[in-house]
Amino acid sequence: MPRIAKTEKPVRAENTALLVEIGLRVRNERAKRGATRKMLAAQCQTSERYLAQIELGEANPSVLVLDSIARALDLDPIELMPAGRNRDTRQALGAPHRARRIALIGLRGAGKSTLGAALARQLGAPFVEVDKMIEREHGAPVATLFEVYGQGTFRRYERECLERIVAKHESAVIAIAGGIVADERNFAQLLDQTHVVWLQASPAEHMRRVMEQGDFRPMAHNRDAMNDLVAILDARAAEYGRSHAKVDTSGKSIELCVNELAETAEGLFGKN
Repeated sequence: MPRIAKTEKPVRAENTALLVEIGLRVRNERAKRGATRKMLAAQCQTSERYLAQIELGEANPSVLVLDSIARALDLDPIELMPAGRNRDTRQALGAPHRARRIALIGLRGAGKSTLGAALARQLGAPFVEVDKMIEREHGAPVATLFEVYGQGTFRRYERECLERIVAKHESAVIAIAGGIVADERNFAQLLDQTHVVWLQASPAEHMRRVMEQGDFRPMAHNRDAMNDLVAILDARAAEYGRSHAKVDTSGKSIELCVNELAETAEGLFGKN
């Protein structure tokens, strides 16, 4: 594919705030997906330097460039504008049916797998890890599925798995990747059909845990790994904050976290 050339346009003073807002939206949507600027630039066929200028509100991108960025982020271009969609206008008909399903979200290293399995045993419920379910069904690691088929296809796999889990289990503990918040349709489905609990931890705790598990991806070829992790957490914080409850796991034992989760779950079930 030919590289999209940047179009330099003079920025009028009254448009500065608009460009800054667009840049902020691009930066936040990229961070939600855990994508580096280099990755996004390659996907939307523009230069990393120009993308940096857009994110800082210092460039005046053409409609074609914005469309390319939006498609790379699996968004409608209008969603990069300040007057984008308003999620709050979406209302479900009737009360959501969450039954006794608990969904754990958060960044890698939050404890979704470890705590989820332990919580499921304590509640006497099945434990389901959505990413592993997808990998079994499609015969490849999540990273490969993302790379080969793209985010849109992966999110469809995720949505289909959620639909089957909900149809099969009235009671379950579900561990799901924190990146689900980047897809409004999937996250709205999760919020409607499960009690969502955000497992929080400090950035240093996240990094320490994944390293202790032998997962060196956060540091591999990336000197700014910690800064990137903080940026992702900051970008997703508002979405994670839509969860029905949150449990901070920093500096706590597994046993203490599981007990706190169990109490949280029973409290949420009581609100059904």
